[in-house]
This record gives sequence, C-alpha cells and structure tokens, in this order.
Amino acid sequence: MMQLFWRWIFFVTGVTMMSLGISMTIKGQQFGIGPWDVFHVGLHNHLGLTMGIWAIVTAIIIVLVTMIGTKKFPQLGTWLNVLLLGSFIDVFNWLLPDITSYVGQLIIFIFGVAMIGIGVGVYVSPNVGAGPRDSLMLLLMAKTGWGIKKVRTGIEIIVALAGWALGGPVGLGTIIIALLLGQIVHYSLPLSQKILYKISGYTLPYVKKSVENQS
Repeated sequence: MMQLFWRWIFFVTGVTMMSLGISMTIKGQQFGIGPWDVFHVGLHNHLGLTMGIWAIVTAIIIVLVTMIGTKKFPQLGTWLNVLLLGSFIDVFNWLLPDITSYVGQLIIFIFGVAMIGIGVGVYVSPNVGAGPRDSLMLLLMAKTGWGIKKVRTGIEIIVALAGWALGGPVGLGTIIIALLLGQIVHYSLPLSQKILYKISGYTLPYVKKSVENQS
C-alpha cells in the first residue's frame, strides 16, 4: 500500500513540475517556446481555445495512436495526465506574472526547461501511466531499440516543425528545448527511479534497462 502511495506522489509531483515548467517557458517566450507549445499556439491562432485545451485535445489523439500501437488500454495515470497537464498549464499561465525584462525572461526560461525535464523523469518513474507524449516516446523506444535521447529529440524536432508550419512562434529557445529536453530526461528518469526505489522499494526494470543499455 505504501509503495503505491509513493508511486502516485511521484506521479502527481512530476506532472505538476512539468506543467509549471511549460508555463515558465511560455513566460520566457521572447526566446521561443517548447515544440509542443509551438504546435498548440499554432492551433490556438487558427482555431481559438486555450493552450491547455489544445494540450488536452492533442494528448487524447496521441493516446489513441499509442493504444493502437501497443494494443493495450492506457493506464489510469495516462488519462489523468491528459486532464491534469492541460488544466495545470492554464492555471500556471494565469498565476505566473508576465515578465518583460530580457534577463528575467532568460532566467525563467532556463529554469522552466530544467523543470520540464526533471518533471518528466519524476512522473514516468512510478509507472502508473506515462503521459501521452511520453507513452509515445516509450513506444518508439520499444519499436526501434533507440535510446531516450534520440527518440525524445526526434519527436521534439518533428513537432516543432509542425507548429512552425501552423504559424507558431519558433525561436532559439524552441531549438534548445528540442535538443536538450531529451538529454535532461536521460538523467532525470533513472535518478528518479533510484530515489523512488530507496523510498518505496519500487523500480521499473524495462525503462532502467533501456537507459543502461544506451551508448
């Protein structure tokens, strides 16, 4: 029972961290925003609705695609991620103040990128259901045999190009996120697993093995 409790604590904490990180990068948008957010802004510009709502809509589509690819019904955590992430993004976008100074936007952007990468590692580690985008990442890892860095970076670049085609704001920060986020998750995921194991005794062998086998 305690093991399950800690797994859900890690999940909710990770999703919250990732949502906060996304909103932080949005507040530092002078440098560009993350690939998925570029895509969501492009959809917003063409069709309206908030970025959080578009995050939910695209997440549902990805869940369906991943479900077909894995031939498995997503775990409860995946569906909670669909609802929580988009909702939290809109909440944090409202709570965080707008920053106008160059230095201020640079600082919040850097911390936002780090927060996203750490948050992904934290919420994936308990295996209660990875978020739609990370479920897709894990599916591609399993199908291709590639490591986290290569798969995550490839996804980010493709989504950034799609968002740019829709007129979303692409900048240096978008490229930084596309190239570095996978690098951060590469370290935050196994570290989160080790911490979770020490606290609750739970570990996820498949992801751990995938990380250890990377060159």
